Amino acid sequence: MKTLLILTAALCLQASLSAKSPNFIFILADDQAWNGTSVTMIPGNESSRGAIFHTPNLDRLAAQGMTFSQAYAAHCKCECSRAAIQMGRTTTSLNCPDKMSRNWSAPVSDSLANTLKRANPAYRAAHLGKWQWFQTPASMGYDVSDGITMNEDGDSNDPNDPKQSFSMTRRAKEFMAAQVKDEHPFYLQLSYYAVHPQAQALAATALKYQAINNGKGRGDRGVMAAMTEDLDTCVGEILKTLDTLHLADNTYVIYTSDNGGHTGYLKGGKGDLGDGGLRVPLLVRGPGIIGGTYCNAPAISYDLTATLLDFIKPDSVPPKGSEGGSWKSVLLNQGVGKIQRPIDRFVWHQAVEIDHPQSAIRKGDRKLLYYWDTREAQLYDLAKDPRESRNLAVERPDLVDSLQQELKDHVHAGLGEAAYADLQSGKVQPRNRPKNGKRKPPTGPATGVTEDNESRLPATR
Repeated sequence: MKTLLILTAALCLQASLSAKSPNFIFILADDQAWNGTSVTMIPGNESSRGAIFHTPNLDRLAAQGMTFSQAYAAHCKCECSRAAIQMGRTTTSLNCPDKMSRNWSAPVSDSLANTLKRANPAYRAAHLGKWQWFQTPASMGYDVSDGITMNEDGDSNDPNDPKQSFSMTRRAKEFMAAQVKDEHPFYLQLSYYAVHPQAQALAATALKYQAINNGKGRGDRGVMAAMTEDLDTCVGEILKTLDTLHLADNTYVIYTSDNGGHTGYLKGGKGDLGDGGLRVPLLVRGPGIIGGTYCNAPAISYDLTATLLDFIKPDSVPPKGSEGGSWKSVLLNQGVGKIQRPIDRFVWHQAVEIDHPQSAIRKGDRKLLYYWDTREAQLYDLAKDPRESRNLAVERPDLVDSLQQELKDHVHAGLGEAAYADLQSGKVQPRNRPKNGKRKPPTGPATGVTEDNESRLPATR
């Protein structure tokens, strides 16, 4: 009888633990290219990892979780990408085509953190690090945050805290410990300033990479590699804290980047719509995920809200207009399957700080890139040609026409009649970066903006 009671108690405890709401840690690197770590993004493809990088903690995260070989950022530059992550939709549908966008088409009440709290009010949310938008983190549901922060806030004068990475990590550990004490499930977003230039690293780490490049400052590949390792060290601290707090078995850790960069393999880089500027690392570890597995299904960063909702409350309905799909089915099935989305396509739009205002659509394995000023269309089969080296537009005019129309309809619906008419007429000219690298704070109303916050907006990109 005693043995039966013990067994029953153990089963009840196990059921209680399995029913416990999971925690989520979302780690967002800044400007880290698809192969900007030592993790191999495609099995057997050495070009899909960075030869100069040493990221043992990310390697461990991949070994304990799943690597997405075809993961995309929502935009090729940071601000719009970050907005899409928070709001669960494309930047065009959000009417957020560039960093000066003010009139988003979705309310901040539909943000990721606010949505999670509606699904389960017990959740607490924190955002630490780079923010880059006018709306406050508090308006988007974050109980703890660093407020409205910009790129330059990450540049540190403390040699022991390059890019603020280590102080951010300490605050993250304090937040996790507080939630354990108060018995709250949590969502923690760590938006690191690394590896965005200017490059900063611990002196001891930089010394390891001195032979790579003897240069100094922004273009120093050695310091960039050292900064990447320092970021990896911080990831290791987060993973260690999960073990210390006995949270690892009930926490999903998601690692990715806000946009891509030059890879030496994929076409293009940050700021354009080649896959180099769009593809990013994506690693996910957590309960039910088999370690060392890969998923080849295309994923995108604005899938995050739908994924977290699916784990928290599978029957909940995402906010109206959400475009992301849940990764849950592939995460729990060794990467096999397809990610279902309300709209079965990816769309990107980039019309500033670039030679040709452009939009792109990926549907299935086909990707169409369209230049608005020259009306040139480029068509690629990414399954056969991931480097986008063979333009199939002349061979498949029928497919070009259908994808181009779908792309234009999407942009038209999202940006509105006036903006679309300007694109169609060629009036939109690519805006160049100001010579001093600074932007003026925009004017006009914006949700969540206060007079004090406006003074925080002389950001550089």
